[in-house]
Amino acid sequence: MMFRSLSWAVLPMLLGVGSHPARPQPEGQVSAVSLSSVGGTARLVIAVDRGVTVRETRMQAPDRLVLDFEPALKGEFAAYDGQHRGNVADIRVNQFKSNVVRVVVEFDRIPDYKVTQGLSGAVTVTFADKPFTGWGAGRNVAPGTASPSTDTAPSSERPVIESEPEPVLVGFKSMRQQDSSRFDVNWDKTDINDALQQLARRSGQSIVTGPNVTGTVSMTVVNNTWPNIFQALLASRGLAAKVMAGGIIRVDAPGELSKLDSLGELTQTMIRLNYAKAADMVANVKGMLSKPRGSAAADTATNTLIIVDSPGRIESIQAFVRSLDIKTLTVSIQAKLVFVDRTNLSQLGVKYDVGTANQFFNKVVARTDPATGQPYNPNINVVNLGGNSVSAISNADALISNSALDLVFSTAIGGFSISSFLSALEQVELTDVEAQPIIHTLDNREASLVSGEQTPVRVIDAASLGTGAPRANVTFKETGIKLKATPHVTADRHILLDLEVERSSIQPLAAADLGFNIPIQKGITKLLVNDGEVAVIAGLTVTTVTKTRQGVPFLSGLPFIGNLFAFSSHSEHRQDLIILVTPRILDDPIGN
Repeated sequence: MMFRSLSWAVLPMLLGVGSHPARPQPEGQVSAVSLSSVGGTARLVIAVDRGVTVRETRMQAPDRLVLDFEPALKGEFAAYDGQHRGNVADIRVNQFKSNVVRVVVEFDRIPDYKVTQGLSGAVTVTFADKPFTGWGAGRNVAPGTASPSTDTAPSSERPVIESEPEPVLVGFKSMRQQDSSRFDVNWDKTDINDALQQLARRSGQSIVTGPNVTGTVSMTVVNNTWPNIFQALLASRGLAAKVMAGGIIRVDAPGELSKLDSLGELTQTMIRLNYAKAADMVANVKGMLSKPRGSAAADTATNTLIIVDSPGRIESIQAFVRSLDIKTLTVSIQAKLVFVDRTNLSQLGVKYDVGTANQFFNKVVARTDPATGQPYNPNINVVNLGGNSVSAISNADALISNSALDLVFSTAIGGFSISSFLSALEQVELTDVEAQPIIHTLDNREASLVSGEQTPVRVIDAASLGTGAPRANVTFKETGIKLKATPHVTADRHILLDLEVERSSIQPLAAADLGFNIPIQKGITKLLVNDGEVAVIAGLTVTTVTKTRQGVPFLSGLPFIGNLFAFSSHSEHRQDLIILVTPRILDDPIGN
């Protein structure tokens, strides 16, 4: 397992990259592409000439890796055959600009990968994947071949074992050559040092074992390449490998190789970051440093990460840092808050006043005092004590404020004066509030928006009562439209939102200092939304119906004519609240 963590940095050297001079090729041309799988590691090799630089970009929906080669022209070779190979869904090669060739690798799910460029210019993309049948197109490549030998890199980028004759290996019970790079082995209690030396001769590499590498090995591998056999051999004995100066491979116990790191020369490198913060990246790379000599520091002024470690560790750390230093997407979040407040009010009432000149209630109809010529006090009732008299009043205290209709009827029957008063009101109040706050923020960063006012609220200090003038503390209450959101863009371009939307207002209770009433409509939620999708995050309807009826006992309860002796009020209050949200991903690094 130690070899696997080393493979990204070591594999090109194990395969013999750079061991032969490059062939002369036309300047600035992408001449071939191949895809192969070896022991769970997939390799995409793109043959380009010296002087051509490559720029990589990760894309989503669908997941893809975009490689731009500049300056370069696309050579004449067949397009991808469209087959699904492992995690690779498609490969497209186009002349993107007059001097830029774009290679797009589309994945089912983009894996961890590494992009390296050899001395000859060839670019190799390696990533973990399940085995599949290889493909290749371009110069010196036969499309559809299954062997790793279909890689289209120049000869200096290919494994040495592909061009070497088959050696005679001693200690193998059985060995048959399948092709120029694959073979079968069957070791039966073979000394492990002999097995490693046989692999060294087979691969053309220099392998040196430590003093603690002892014992025998028994294993059978069918139709595979020497790097896979080498890895299986190390795993069977719990060993690890490390490439030393000059490309020599040292095989020993992992602990012994760690001691070599502690004795080797340290190298310092500086990694200038584009999007990530160097101070935050220090914590991520500390676990990858050699202990206790490796160190990482951040220069916040230039946003640079300073690494001190062995050359092998620094290479893997650089690849790790580059994979995290990617452009952060910007998300636009638009919320819409609709609040409708409707009140329907209907009121109807009838009052009666019956009296004589000598006896009456002065509450509804005001009479004049003959002694003074002024109206009687409304609280004075005049009673005739000299004979039989009748007076009456109905619904004296009932009142309709701001009535829309007032009707008075008065008549005299005998010695009685009869007055009736009718009041009616029908009222509709409608409040419609629509608020549409919108805010932009980076992925995984919280953003908030407030549009409103701060109202001072006085609070009397009870402790100051009885000691003179009471003291009042003033606090400010913030009301209005508030939006707080934290988006997270998923790998399949959905948006996970932590959202809080609020609308509030302040209403004084009375002209006196009685405080305030603060109606609030608020929604707090977490939801998963498609890019550009309108989602309803909250909905609320509250209906309050109030009915009031007062009148003359018995008479007000009579059918049909009961309303002639009563005051009735019908009020219906309805509140509707809807909160919508629409998130959008604004920027796409390539737009491919």
